[in-house]
Amino acid sequence: MTSEVESVDLATARPLHDLMSTRWSCRRFADLPVPHETIEKIINAARFTPSWCNTQPWHVHVTEGAATDNFRTALREQVAADPIGKPDLPFPESYEGVYQDRRKASGLQLYESLGITRGDRVASGRQMLENFELFGAPHVAVVTTDSSLGVYGAVDCGLFVNSFLLAAHSMGVATIPQAALASQSPLIREHFGLPPNRLVVVGISFGYPDLAHPANSYRTVRQEFDDVVTWVGDR
Repeated sequence: MTSEVESVDLATARPLHDLMSTRWSCRRFADLPVPHETIEKIINAARFTPSWCNTQPWHVHVTEGAATDNFRTALREQVAADPIGKPDLPFPESYEGVYQDRRKASGLQLYESLGITRGDRVASGRQMLENFELFGAPHVAVVTTDSSLGVYGAVDCGLFVNSFLLAAHSMGVATIPQAALASQSPLIREHFGLPPNRLVVVGISFGYPDLAHPANSYRTVRQEFDDVVTWVGDR
């Protein structure tokens, strides 16, 4: 018995490729809220994300209107008191080799776009604090997982985050996933009334981009194809 593999129409596959290759992290948002109906469509698309054993561990708290400003104020005050914070999930212990190279290159691109010279710790520190101003975004989505599911619950939430980012991009909504927000997990838990079993994975600031702002003028570099894959077997 032979089986036939149905050919894929490139016209069908291309839109996803375009979304993946053109999405970028926005670091300054326009003062314009996203319609509630659009946010619902983004989340409705993301909820079809696959997960291990179909556990669907993600839950998302989304702010609108004054709730975003209230959260921004709470973050500002907390970071002023404790800039280090305490994430629910451990941050990387260090960045070494190519990971440090990529991290450094990304930071330099941002600083160069803003005219921040190397070694200007005052200006770079001020820019770092923009994370907790949500880069002026009118909305933030806080993604949490269930602690009982461990690392794979967080991995599944990472898939949900990517679905959210791509769905938003498909609707003209800009995003930036921020691990920096997760550093303030105790504040987030208190602010949103999260139960103890919910762990903060990441926050996603989103809205419409201010394309005239220099922080949105660059794009980070991706790995080359051959750096991503190791082929095993006959080709």
